[in-house]
Amino acid sequence: MKHTCKRIFTLSTLALAVCAAPSLSAATWSDTYIGYRYGTQFTEPGNKKDVEKHILQLTHASGYSYGQNFFNLDILQSDENDPAKGDAPGEGDGATEAYLSYRHQLHLGKVFDTNLSFGPVKEVALTAGFDLNTKNTDFGPRKQMLVVGPTLKFDVPKGFLDFSVLYTHERNRNGFKPAGEKDITFNDYTIYNLAWGLPFQAGPVPMKFQGFINYNTPKGLGTDYEILARPSLMFDVGQLAFNKSNTLWVGVGYEYWRNKFGNQGMDGIDTDAPTFQLEWHF
Repeated sequence: MKHTCKRIFTLSTLALAVCAAPSLSAATWSDTYIGYRYGTQFTEPGNKKDVEKHILQLTHASGYSYGQNFFNLDILQSDENDPAKGDAPGEGDGATEAYLSYRHQLHLGKVFDTNLSFGPVKEVALTAGFDLNTKNTDFGPRKQMLVVGPTLKFDVPKGFLDFSVLYTHERNRNGFKPAGEKDITFNDYTIYNLAWGLPFQAGPVPMKFQGFINYNTPKGLGTDYEILARPSLMFDVGQLAFNKSNTLWVGVGYEYWRNKFGNQGMDGIDTDAPTFQLEWHF
């Protein structure tokens, strides 16, 4: 647990450094929030039991003259059905995981001062970024993933709707392998990503429908395709209760995961988990 906490601190520091890094020009908009997700029907590969998880989240998004930044840090605490390293299933406090994602979009129409819109697409961007994770289980994953590719930004009345095709290079770690063989480099693969944040009004209630869907192609070493979707429907409780818009959001979400991490033919690789969600924007 000591080493995992150290890695989590390192990832947290990196996330804050990314958030604080100066943009090429002054930010034109910015949104930062602390979130919380809770569910009891999460799954883990090779595990027959459902896992309860408490998930703390730090998210930042901002735009500047030529593009935008996004990062998200999740700290996930499992119950005893997803044991930490050295614990037997059903014993101990459960595993702790940190997962960090960062993406940068460079809006090519703004960079080259030309209109790249066509049909329902208002802008074409180049997206690049990385994912990092660590978890204190016997498997001991240490994901290192780089992505780059084009993004189509669709013209919607409010919010955003983006579709990206991302070339992906991924390394990870398998703690069950012999010494010297634990680090794994997968075949490069493609992620097809749809991400959205769509605010709307339902009578007097401000709401938003947000989330993402990833379709990952197989990455070799016996893996299969992978699908991950996390949609959520959120209510602006702060506006209703305190007359402060975009401050406190409460809602429900759903995690749909098939062939988790590209695994196939084992228990725990398909997830259908309803979640309670909360966001505090500041």
